[in-house]
Amino acid sequence: MRGETSLFTNEIITSFNELEMLIYNYVMQNKEKVIYMRIRDLADEAHVSTSTIMRFCRKLNCEGFSEFKVKLKLTIDKKSETTIKSGQHILAEFFERTQNEKFNSKLEAAAEAISKADHIYFIGMGSSGTLAEYGARYFSSLGKFSTYLKDWFTPIHSNLNNSITIALSVSGENEFTISHIHKLKEKNSSILSITNNGKSTIAKISDQNVSYYVTEEFFDISNITTQIPVIFILEEMARKVYEKSIRSD
Repeated sequence: MRGETSLFTNEIITSFNELEMLIYNYVMQNKEKVIYMRIRDLADEAHVSTSTIMRFCRKLNCEGFSEFKVKLKLTIDKKSETTIKSGQHILAEFFERTQNEKFNSKLEAAAEAISKADHIYFIGMGSSGTLAEYGARYFSSLGKFSTYLKDWFTPIHSNLNNSITIALSVSGENEFTISHIHKLKEKNSSILSITNNGKSTIAKISDQNVSYYVTEEFFDISNITTQIPVIFILEEMARKVYEKSIRSD
């Protein structure tokens, strides 16, 4: 996974036996101390044998205890050196890039498609799911009733003609969102995606895409890319849809 600095993946952790789990728990609680220990010291503290520690190290793709300590120290150093960009800098970058006719035309085209649809659905996973739920509520508040489809396992039996699905994804590569889009496309729902990358898989399989291109940020294994541009895009589209409804009345 991009941005991952941990030695301990889910797959490796689930492979630990009872004794190896004792080592893992001790290491996680005493990382700063372990990097200066001898193998015998760790064995005594974790109440295991040195041979158990060697098996533990090999599961982490380390040839021995010394290599394990080096890798552990690198993960500690890398995490402590992580710098988080200023939110003001990221927003300034976004607005500088999008305050132009081309971007506004994309929002206008998206708003036009939404205003003509009979049913509006929102989908997304993780933080994108949270914003999808917010988007559905915001559009509904401005008079365009929308539904957030939280459970992508929900069976879809009816035809979704004249509906539009707004799919949110930072990377544009989330496999669950891609599968959800495929199910909705099979039922004839039009797809409008909002992604950070206009060349992503989700952008490519969508009928329309609005991309915002901010620098992706990771902290350890977590994607902490700002979602403020997504909120701006959702609210701007909703306002444009509302304006169109006023003019048509």
